[in-house]
Amino acid sequence: MTSTIETRLAELGVTLPNVPAPLANYVPFVQVGDIVYVSGQISNGPDGLIKGVMGADMSAEDGAVAARACAISLLAQVRAACDGDLNRLVKVVKLTGFVNSTADFTDQPKVINGCSDFMVQALGDIGRHARSAVSAASLPLGVAVEIEGIFQIK
Repeated sequence: MTSTIETRLAELGVTLPNVPAPLANYVPFVQVGDIVYVSGQISNGPDGLIKGVMGADMSAEDGAVAARACAISLLAQVRAACDGDLNRLVKVVKLTGFVNSTADFTDQPKVINGCSDFMVQALGDIGRHARSAVSAASLPLGVAVEIEGIFQIK
């Protein structure tokens, strides 16, 4: 049976990807009690990595698209942590977004809104969360955005 969250994702035209294996010596998520800490998810869309630098070759709007891709990957990791049952997700607790940007780019929050807005659109009130949005001089593989998350599950 498809979960309510997965039904909503389908209505939004979103299919969660299978979770990739880590590229280094870490795990994709760690569960401590009812809290799941998801490792940073890089901007990766259907056509591959979303690369670029805000303020140089990407706009905040372009970055928001990359951040939305991170949101989809975060939910895929949460689904894996919940043994495939997203109905176990209780709350998106906190997101920390890293934006590959020039020194004078100051719209990091607008970029990370792509993730935050998607979480609320897909999850409703359980998607509302605390958040940080910070600049990074560069990110792994040249990606535009990386976002990590803390989630409560049952």
